[in-house]
Amino acid sequence: MTDQNFVKEITPMEVDFPRWYTDVILKNELVDYSPVKGFMVIRPYGYALWEKIQAFADEKFKATGHKNMYFPLLIPESLLNKEKEHVEGFAPEVAWVTHGGSEELAERLCVRPTSETIICHMYSKWLNSYRDLPYLFNQWCSVVRWEKTTRPFLRTSEFLWQEGHTLHETEEEAQQETLQMLDIYRQVAEDLMAMPVVVGRKSDKEKFAGASATYTMEALMHDGQALQAGTSHNLGQHFTKAFDITFSGRDGKEHHPYHTSWGISTRLIGGLIMVHGDNRGLVLPPRIAPTQVVIIPIAQKKAGVLEQAEKLFNALKHKGIRTELDDNIKESPGWKFNQYEMKGYPIRIELGPRDIENNQAMAVRRDTLEKTAVSFDGFEETIHEMLETIQSDMLEKALKHREDNTHVMTDYEAYKTDETLRKGFTKAMWCGCRECEDLVKKETGASIRCIPFEQEKLSDKCHFCDKEAKHMVYLARAY
Repeated sequence: MTDQNFVKEITPMEVDFPRWYTDVILKNELVDYSPVKGFMVIRPYGYALWEKIQAFADEKFKATGHKNMYFPLLIPESLLNKEKEHVEGFAPEVAWVTHGGSEELAERLCVRPTSETIICHMYSKWLNSYRDLPYLFNQWCSVVRWEKTTRPFLRTSEFLWQEGHTLHETEEEAQQETLQMLDIYRQVAEDLMAMPVVVGRKSDKEKFAGASATYTMEALMHDGQALQAGTSHNLGQHFTKAFDITFSGRDGKEHHPYHTSWGISTRLIGGLIMVHGDNRGLVLPPRIAPTQVVIIPIAQKKAGVLEQAEKLFNALKHKGIRTELDDNIKESPGWKFNQYEMKGYPIRIELGPRDIENNQAMAVRRDTLEKTAVSFDGFEETIHEMLETIQSDMLEKALKHREDNTHVMTDYEAYKTDETLRKGFTKAMWCGCRECEDLVKKETGASIRCIPFEQEKLSDKCHFCDKEAKHMVYLARAY
């Protein structure tokens, strides 16, 4: 059982990480490829992961006063063109509808790449007074961005997401909203997914098209590349002026409100796989796992085995633990062990006649593969505590991996020439100039992932040009 080649179907990540990633996704039936390039079919097990993210985030949104809405899939070209910077940012990725049936449309319609324009058009119709504010609205939907290179979950031409769009009376309220939503995203990543993130502001080059400022959370994958896992944008009055959104203020004068937008997507599932997975397949933190415990009776035809398995199953279900009982007799226990390890179920319960004689069952942790004898007395409470321990241990393990692969730049010339220095996050000092940012990207393939909120003064000088440093930044190659 400890043989590294036990899972034959999955390419070892040390041999070919992208192939490993694809194997894990396909063998676990998370997605399948559709007839349209770049569009994926999300299968039940993959969608169940998205549902957990949705439920966790949606509860947080509603607790902070946000309400869900739905806006149209298609956006008239004239609306998209109202904000110049925005349309230029998305133009290469837009899919266009030109015909309705056999008739050519008078105006092209784009399949939404994001919904700022259509939502702002509607807000301009609805908003009248400062008493109407704030607008705290969100939608769960899909968007289309025509990508040249795609990979399931990480970059697809269509993906599922949520996009929040809020309006506020003051600039301070909009900024508070932007940071509040970023912190909710951090909770999704760290508290639900056990995926540690670095939070901070994007550089002007990397910010959202049309934003005053973009804030991000960045996660480090097992292969040393970064993943932008969620963003929150303070859009200022860019869109509200372009779309003539106004309200009558407390002073009786007309004002433009301040605008935010924020989103997370199915890309998070790709991050989940690449942060926690191993050569056996998925490793799922208990809080996001669709099934937390699977019970496998051994020699179940023997008297009392199946009855005891059902008793444990009911006890766990009553405790609120998401549990399956696999009493299928077509497959061997060994095949089942392999299958559920590949699927990443946090705990596997093995129950045979000898275990029953000893008033216990064997619990196997997926994250460590440790086996523990668990007494039937207080069984469900012990398993509940074990799930909580697995959740915290997985976060700690991922955090340690990130810290072990976060370096401080001492010599940019060495960073350029030594490939090993570019694996993981690198902290460096930056002058804030676009020229330096472009140079780093060109010479190393790494980009400034964020200007973290937690700043450190590593040097007085920019590591790239020797000018006075303004910010400490995180560099990495990214998905």
